[in-house]
Formats: sequence, structure tokens, C-alpha cells
Amino acid sequence: MDIKLTEEEKIKILNSDDIYGIMQKILLREDKIDQNREHFWVIGLENNNRILFIELISLGTVNKALAEPMEVFSLSLQKRAVRIILCHNHPSGELKPSEADKDISDRLIQVGIIVDTEVIDHLIISDKSYLSFADIGLLDELKKSTKYVPTYVLEQRIKKEVAEIAKRKEKIEIAKELKRRGTKDEDISEITGLSIEEVQKLRVRKK
Repeated sequence: MDIKLTEEEKIKILNSDDIYGIMQKILLREDKIDQNREHFWVIGLENNNRILFIELISLGTVNKALAEPMEVFSLSLQKRAVRIILCHNHPSGELKPSEADKDISDRLIQVGIIVDTEVIDHLIISDKSYLSFADIGLLDELKKSTKYVPTYVLEQRIKKEVAEIAKRKEKIEIAKELKRRGTKDEDISEITGLSIEEVQKLRVRKK
């Protein structure tokens, strides 16, 4: 269900407080939501982080709400959201993420990487307060998970990392050779793409 927003609610998101301010109002709309059940929303953002849409993905039970990747990302791709924020409520008022909360976030984060629609936060909300996965560092931790990463994606990541390491090693060798020839650090930095600090730290014997 697409949540109807006023123009005032289609704000530019700067932090988790902004999201909670909007979602708290939605949570309290008695004609929109049964507050004794968990609900899972997706907030789609434009490139400038302005809210594009808020979609109610699922109506759950008192302690569980499902969110299938197909439903989470279909509207996001259709409306060309650049990034999304996940949000669900805990009727109990307890804001600590459950293992199921972490697991579903992990899965959706990895799918988001594949479909090029980044998950930038997951909020657990109540009518009194909220918890942000991004604010407590949990989102970054889950981004490193490989539980839901397909083998071919892992292989691509490894190949990319190896290529980047090889490319950096080549740049360093070129920088060293230029340094041996007495080339200025600023010029070496411009040629190789290494920072001035990195170039200055290189130790070589001049010819």
C-alpha cells in the first residue's frame, strides 16, 4: 500500500531523525495502521535524498513482519529510487533488533547491491522513539556479511579487489621510478593518482 504524503512530508532526508519524524506520524494514523501488529515500510529516495515514496510492504503479527526482496525492490525500481530506507515498528516498544531483523536486513542489503539500489538505513520505531541501524554501526557490519551473497558475486568482488591491488602496486612502482629520476612530488601525484602524502612517504635511492 502506497502511503499518501503531503508536500510537506516529502522532505529531503538529512538524518535518521528526519525519517522518524515522518514515520511516527504514519504510525499514529489510526485509519492507516493497526498499532498492535508489526508493519514493514520501504522509503524510496531521489538522488538528492528527497522522499520519493513510502510503501507499506507487509502487515505482520505482534512480533514479526515479512519483507520479500521482490516486493521491497519492485516499486523502487519502477519509480527509479536511487536508494531506500527500511522501516518497521515494534508494538512492544522494545527497539533492540532481533536476529530476524538483522537477517532480513542482511538479505535486502545484498539484493540492493545487486540491483544497484542501496539500502542506507533500517529503522525500528515505536510511538515514543526509534533505533537506526546506520547510527549504531549495524548497517556497516551487515554490509560486510556474505551470507546472502551469490558465489559469482563474491568471485567478482575478489577479482575486482585483486585488480585494484595490482593497479595500486603498479602506480607505486611508477611513482618510485619517477622519484628516482627527481620528479617533483606534485607531478608524481598528478601522473599516478596517488596522494601527495603517499608519494612523500615513498623511500627510494635516487640514480
